[in-house]
Amino acid sequence: MTPPRKRKPARTSTARPAPRSTHGFRRLFIAVFTAGVVALQATSCGTPPGAGPAQARPPAAPSTSTSTSAATTNAFASCPQHFAGGLAPVTPAAPSLRALCFDAFAVLHSGATRTPVYVAERLNRQTLQAGDGLKRTDRFYADARLPRGERAELADYKGSGWSRGHMAPAGDMGTPEAMAQSFSLANMVPQDPKQNGGPWAKIEQDTRRYVMRARGDVYVITGPVFAPGAQRIGPGGVAVPSHLFKLVFDPATGKRWAHWQQNAPTAQVGQPISYAELVQRTGMQLLPGERPD
Repeated sequence: MTPPRKRKPARTSTARPAPRSTHGFRRLFIAVFTAGVVALQATSCGTPPGAGPAQARPPAAPSTSTSTSAATTNAFASCPQHFAGGLAPVTPAAPSLRALCFDAFAVLHSGATRTPVYVAERLNRQTLQAGDGLKRTDRFYADARLPRGERAELADYKGSGWSRGHMAPAGDMGTPEAMAQSFSLANMVPQDPKQNGGPWAKIEQDTRRYVMRARGDVYVITGPVFAPGAQRIGPGGVAVPSHLFKLVFDPATGKRWAHWQQNAPTAQVGQPISYAELVQRTGMQLLPGERPD
């Protein structure tokens, strides 16, 4: 005879009180942005890519590895040098994530947004000096290593009113090959032209100035942040970020700080935020070998 099944006790839930202070509203604001990042990366956009014109052929092929789950050190096994301690950021598990290795940077790409999740660089004085005077190629191209249903195409940006904004800036590149690779659309997000050429360009320049003064390698991680229901552009539906971030980490001094800027024509250069604050806003452990405080 089968013994009777035991009934599980009913679950109880405790309702959380609504925020009653400015601090509470601030935490709610951050939570909305974090939810937007995870939601956009965890779902596919489902929009067929546009045919577009013939695409430019990518420059000399950099090393490549791919991943369809959360980023791990193994996903970037062929280019760990771009990450502090060789450790790639820890991101929420999601479909259509692919790790791309370039000569001078690494990209975790999302097929849901058709943009990077983040782009990682290792900079130093020697690299910047080697690239001083390099001419920009300005030859943007769709990255053939990404499936058509996951990548941005030139047609997506054409006539959109948005710039093709570098996450790893062309000005950081130390060789002609690295410069050419930086124009992959896998390294781009739709960026407001005024913000791109104004306050964001100043942050990039200030970062390079710091690197020139640093004693050794400086690690920089740059990426987009998407609000829920983000705008899409082009036949492929490339997502437009509401904000951009740039994290700077100097292992020699232990200094680390992050820039957080709205992707809008009214954006201004503000005070940097802490690494812990950036982790809270993005939901990503961008420096997994470092404490978030």
